[in-house]
Amino acid sequence: MSQGYGESAGHSGHGSGHGTWSVCPVCLQRIPAQRARQGQDVYLRKHCPEHGSFATIIWRGQEPGFADWVRPKTPSGPQQPQTSADKGCPHSCGLCAGHKQRTCTALLEVSQRCGLQCPVCFADAGNQQPDPDLDTVAFWYEQVLQTSGPSNIQLSGGEPTQRDDLDRIIGLGRDAGFSFVQLNTNGLRLAREPGYAQHLRDAGLDSVFLQFDGVSEGVYERLRGAPLWRDKQLVVEACCRAGLGVVLVPTLVPGVNVREVGDILRFALSAGPQVRGVHFQPISYFGRFPSPPRDQDRLTLPEVMRAVQEQTQGLVPLGSFQPPGCEHSLCSFHGNYLRTPGGGLQPLSQSNISKSACCSQPESAEQGALRSIDYTAKQWAGAGIESEARSTTARDFDGLLNQLTTWRFSISGMAFQDAWNLDLERLQGCCIHVVAPDGRLVPFCAYNLSAASGRTLYRGVVPA
Repeated sequence: MSQGYGESAGHSGHGSGHGTWSVCPVCLQRIPAQRARQGQDVYLRKHCPEHGSFATIIWRGQEPGFADWVRPKTPSGPQQPQTSADKGCPHSCGLCAGHKQRTCTALLEVSQRCGLQCPVCFADAGNQQPDPDLDTVAFWYEQVLQTSGPSNIQLSGGEPTQRDDLDRIIGLGRDAGFSFVQLNTNGLRLAREPGYAQHLRDAGLDSVFLQFDGVSEGVYERLRGAPLWRDKQLVVEACCRAGLGVVLVPTLVPGVNVREVGDILRFALSAGPQVRGVHFQPISYFGRFPSPPRDQDRLTLPEVMRAVQEQTQGLVPLGSFQPPGCEHSLCSFHGNYLRTPGGGLQPLSQSNISKSACCSQPESAEQGALRSIDYTAKQWAGAGIESEARSTTARDFDGLLNQLTTWRFSISGMAFQDAWNLDLERLQGCCIHVVAPDGRLVPFCAYNLSAASGRTLYRGVVPA
């Protein structure tokens, strides 16, 4: 296999034995890797000449099948690359011309402050470094448009609600022409400050991407260091009153909250149509985490999908999940549904995961990104405070469309990568990009990548 930057690209399938590239988790140097089957499981195996061999589980079980979970794409790079590829992936991010997917969601980290000290935090947030000023944030918006064009915006951190000018940041995004602005938050200020959710809604906020790890206090005490269950219920109520869309985002950790997957979904469905979906994120080991990972500390995408099916007693069938049309197929899954009057879910599409990789025709990565941008904006935004009442009485076509929008529900999951399981083929297809302080767009898993010692490539590093 060529050692050039853009090799492989993820467009020819990914059966076991497929070669790719990764990094050494000790020194972060680029090294060759192999996806290797062991029984029913698949491992990423790699060897560093200096630090030895590593093997990490990346797929457990036969349902859905690893080799069948494929959606090949023809590449679509950034419209204006910002860096050269001279150092090779992942050391030349910014984006370079070798990247194979445009930005779908751009993350702007508007504060590194946080009111919590979670034992698990990808950003290792909580420091007191100064917040970027509004001119810097405006520059970031310009850089996103220049590098990749229109995309969805997620305001992140740290905890963005630590800022008192968050409404102005939302307004800057709207003024720049971004049609969907989402807030990534622990929700505590929204829960505890009357009127705050409505204030952000009035400023132009569409959606709240809510840290939501379970439905019991023990889960929050383990993962967030505090009993937050009541706060989580209150923030959902506040957002629903304000007409904000809510996406519940559980970080799933083996032995802590995987058993609550079904209860999280049942809570989401009971909370009303403003809760637009649940987005599961198996724990990744970068930023702040308790200890270096062992295989038993990992949860793979097929395990999440099977847990959803099993813990909902078949309400959500495994066959309703599909590989993504935007990012690399090994990065995520999604399913789209219509709520039924009896509290159930009707799948809107069925996956054809039995179709072999050789028969799958490549799709345009850019078209996949554009569809994802549009769908996410429509699905995760608020359904409108009056939508529910109108949809039950409307008899015309507009009423039917409104009903479909109001009662749609999504279930998805994304497996972020760390230094142990990083697959550069996947990284080159990433569509979720963090805006670095200097305005470069860096794929999420590269930006947060940290060695076993804690050394990072991008986060907190000033470019030479």
